[in-house]
Amino acid sequence: MDKTFRGLYTPNTFDMMLLVPYFVVLVFLASYGIHRYVLVYLYYKNRKNASHSDSPPAIYSEDQLPRITVQLPIFNEQFVIDRLVDAICKMQYPKDKLDIQVLDDSTDETVTVASAVVDRYAALGHPITYIHRTNRHGFKAGALDEGMKTCKGELIAIFDADFVPYEDWLMRVVHHFNDPKIGMVQTRWTHLNRDYSFLTQVEAILLDGHFVLEHGGRSRSNVFFNFNGTAGMWRREAIEEAGGWQHDTLTEDTDLSYRSQLKGWKFKYLQDVECPAELPIEMTAFKTQQARWAKGLIQVSMKILPKVLRSDVPRRVKMEAWYHLTANISYPLMIVLSTLLLPAMMIRFYQGWLQMLFIDLPLFMASTFSVSSFYLVSQKELFPKSWLKTFLYLPFLMSLGIGLTVTNTKAVLEALFGIQSSFKRTPKYRIEKKSDKAQASKYRRRLGIIPWIELAIGCYFALTIVYAITNQNYITVPFLLLFVLGYWYTGLMSLLQGRFEKFSLQRAGEHTKPFPVGV
Repeated sequence: MDKTFRGLYTPNTFDMMLLVPYFVVLVFLASYGIHRYVLVYLYYKNRKNASHSDSPPAIYSEDQLPRITVQLPIFNEQFVIDRLVDAICKMQYPKDKLDIQVLDDSTDETVTVASAVVDRYAALGHPITYIHRTNRHGFKAGALDEGMKTCKGELIAIFDADFVPYEDWLMRVVHHFNDPKIGMVQTRWTHLNRDYSFLTQVEAILLDGHFVLEHGGRSRSNVFFNFNGTAGMWRREAIEEAGGWQHDTLTEDTDLSYRSQLKGWKFKYLQDVECPAELPIEMTAFKTQQARWAKGLIQVSMKILPKVLRSDVPRRVKMEAWYHLTANISYPLMIVLSTLLLPAMMIRFYQGWLQMLFIDLPLFMASTFSVSSFYLVSQKELFPKSWLKTFLYLPFLMSLGIGLTVTNTKAVLEALFGIQSSFKRTPKYRIEKKSDKAQASKYRRRLGIIPWIELAIGCYFALTIVYAITNQNYITVPFLLLFVLGYWYTGLMSLLQGRFEKFSLQRAGEHTKPFPVGV
């Protein structure tokens, strides 16, 4: 069609069949994007409601300190189990009021390593026991439930294998349980290997956004938020009253959190209490972790959300629960958007610039650029002197989120159609600094055809860029580049992982510039 007719073009029935779902998807995605702005607003509006480790309701005297059981659920963690147990045994708390359970479901050499570590510390007088299951029924939830059978503590602290809590962690958290209404206290994850590679730097920013703005915004505004599965402490009564650990979802932590809060228990989030952990160093490990969380949250939404909506909690609590638990539905919507984008661009192009400028662009900005403000604010809160460098990572943050679309869409669809899958652990290799070498082949996962699908979608968006440039539609090119970069990066890193192990793993930390190579 000649460009002189641009702006006079009227869409026909076929065009409308494409444009209607295109705009419906954009509006849905924009609503979730706007919700991110709402969380930022709630975070600052309710700053006075923030909980701090130095302001518990009261301080226990030493003879009043409650008994604590520390549970350490592990599965095939031979590289990190000794580091974990060593950190736990160094924690400051009266030994006569402390129990440590190593809950091991391992099927490899971890069994020998873990039992030896436990024996060594038990011989030194530490109150530590080793519990090994051979059936792995219920996965992590099953292991925690098994530990509950012999648990002696009034309070239960939980740490995953890749965490290294500080010595004062228990003492900074325990006093908040002086309030009898508190059922759980969550602390903030920090990152042992943040600067190991470009990937770990981006992962750290993503998690910081969750722990600062999502947990911060929700906890400060007194709506429901979730235990993150680790680096938190529970009141045993809150677990039992909510029905205990259940394993019909992959995010048993969120499931229990909502059931407990529906029973009236209050949760606290201590942003100033840090607990360092190891970030995934491989793309497939990162994608596996994200897919597990995506599938698990949709499973929890299907299980719990109807109960929340029928409950007598305030409407704002119900609304926040809706956005929290259904957020991952945006991934299949992104697939639909990806499919419709090129034909929609062609149709909209011939309808004129004004419509694209005042309709398409604002919706697209609300859908995507809210991510930028979300993570910028979190970095400003945590690193007020150096947060500006986050601008360098913004294109890659957005691209990586786009690149996860295929993997997470598969996970979401499995949840929606009731397809069950095992709890796929995130491999840990005890990588803390740039010089560390990963024994990656031990636990590496492959993702089958998915990386090839990601590369193919990246090529499709490369064609949309060619079309946009050819038709002088330059304003869309930066957005389309994000899609190309995201799909090609995640696809290539997944395929090349292990093919060039010396380069991609052992030397990953040698890259100091924010450029997506050498993960």
